[in-house]
Amino acid sequence: MSTPHFDYLDRLEAEAIHILREVAGQFERPALLFSGGKDSIVLTRLAEKAFRPGRFPFPLVHVDTGHNFPEVLQFRDALAAELGEKLIVRSVEDTIKRQRLREPGGKFPSRNPLQTYTLLETIEEFQFDACIGGARRDEEKARAKERIFSVRDEFGQWDPKRQRPELWNVYNGRIQRGENVRVFPISNWTELDVWRYIQRENIALPSIYFGHPRTCVVLPSGQLLGLNEHLRLDETDEIVERQVRFRTVGDSTCTAAVESDAATIDDIIQDLLSAKVSERGATRLDDNISEAGMEDRKRNGYF
Repeated sequence: MSTPHFDYLDRLEAEAIHILREVAGQFERPALLFSGGKDSIVLTRLAEKAFRPGRFPFPLVHVDTGHNFPEVLQFRDALAAELGEKLIVRSVEDTIKRQRLREPGGKFPSRNPLQTYTLLETIEEFQFDACIGGARRDEEKARAKERIFSVRDEFGQWDPKRQRPELWNVYNGRIQRGENVRVFPISNWTELDVWRYIQRENIALPSIYFGHPRTCVVLPSGQLLGLNEHLRLDETDEIVERQVRFRTVGDSTCTAAVESDAATIDDIIQDLLSAKVSERGATRLDDNISEAGMEDRKRNGYF
């Protein structure tokens, strides 16, 4: 008999489902980090395929910076309710007050680095031994070093030299007390794969992924940052109206928009086919602070 032909999206889906089931089988208290962004939304669809008609064997967990896009938070809550799954939200604002952390300064104050503190608090509070996330290797060069099962020490720190080989789809989740594993089921996907899967599965998304009019601040780099109450602007800043969309949805103070009229997923896929810069490289200002910015944050416990 000849081997049946599988579409490459079927192969990626099958791998991700296998990884999710490995998490359920190997860990006692896993969690799925769920921001309401496209990658975490795709993870919930994959979890449905992995575990329905049963409940997910993990809660959905969001670390809310307080600077998130309102449209995304509304979508997050609506999808969690539709899925009927438990949603745990923990606030960076609360962590800042509790640990007396310093608020970020500057005109575009991102709380993204402070998410680490809240995430580690949440892991300790619920004793999570595995956290599932939607990071992909094509996003950023530090993430390209990640294994699918990425071991973190008792302080939540990541050491790229301490990662384990993953041969023949065998994932080693053995950890010592206090350690945890960050798991990336769609690590081998690209941004284009994610969008083609969203198209195939007819997955709903927050509206800001599609072209819409928005008041923006023009940055010195020429990038456009959506105007919001967390920015610290002055009279020299240029404010414009543009038709934009967001390729990724992080902290609103550091996530730039791209000019686009893309109103459908087909349009977005066409945009991506001509894109020359990764979504994070093009739009996440905090990733460009230094050459090793993301890797340094990951070593300190960032997801």
